Amino acid sequence: MTDRDDLLARAETQASAWGVTPAQVTHTAGSVCVFGRWRGTDVVLKVVRRSSDEWFAGSALEAFQAAGAVRLLQHADGAALMERLVPGTALADAGLGDREATAVIAGVIARMRPGPPPATAPPVESWCRSFERHASAPPGGIPKTLLAAAHDTYRALCASQPAVRLLHGDLHHRNVLSDSCKGWVAIDPKGVVGEVAFEVGAALRNPCERPDIFADPLTIRERVDHFTRALKLDRGRLLQWAFAQAVLAAVWEWEESGALSAGHGWLALAGAIRNDPASCY
Repeated sequence: MTDRDDLLARAETQASAWGVTPAQVTHTAGSVCVFGRWRGTDVVLKVVRRSSDEWFAGSALEAFQAAGAVRLLQHADGAALMERLVPGTALADAGLGDREATAVIAGVIARMRPGPPPATAPPVESWCRSFERHASAPPGGIPKTLLAAAHDTYRALCASQPAVRLLHGDLHHRNVLSDSCKGWVAIDPKGVVGEVAFEVGAALRNPCERPDIFADPLTIRERVDHFTRALKLDRGRLLQWAFAQAVLAAVWEWEESGALSAGHGWLALAGAIRNDPASCY
């Protein structure tokens, strides 16, 4: 059975178990989404592949209790039933300017006030393993000195976090959708435990297809200024997290695809943060 067949079979089983009436099914590389009705409500049932980092997304959404995040209706390991967002336009496709989009993400982070993190949510320290796997032989395209600097920065930040809470863990421009009643809402959390400054890292390296925007020093400064003011964050820690996570994301990209160009956008962002005197990194 292929991954696609497995996903569809699990989605059909879960829809039946929860009493979802399917209307439309869509596929992505790692999930199946069933759009339908449940107890008179328009819903989306998302089922992810077994190796997905969203396997426990339902537990994270339950902890967020619809504060800044989509409302969860039911969940099981690898599956989440959620209220459908209408129109459900991704922030990346909304046609907003970068300053407006940055303000939207900052507002979503401010609204996400979770309860205690679920036992399934790992600490951000656990993501250090990706650095450790490649400490002696970095993925192609990543300079060894850059990987070492990112690893050292990441470890130092983990050891000095002032306060931690449940975080989304992947809050970028395609994981924030519009809803006519609720405004902008987060979807698809990974669910990790760390300080709030960590949460901004994904936004600073996105939209991933626009390195001309996110790796530009002026954009970096404007975005960081806004997040620092809006969320009352320490500028230096925010930039250090963004630097280390940009390199980490490049490592993951190489692990997933086996290819990474020396000029990859995330590496360009990491370099811009380190090299810009105004960044205060």
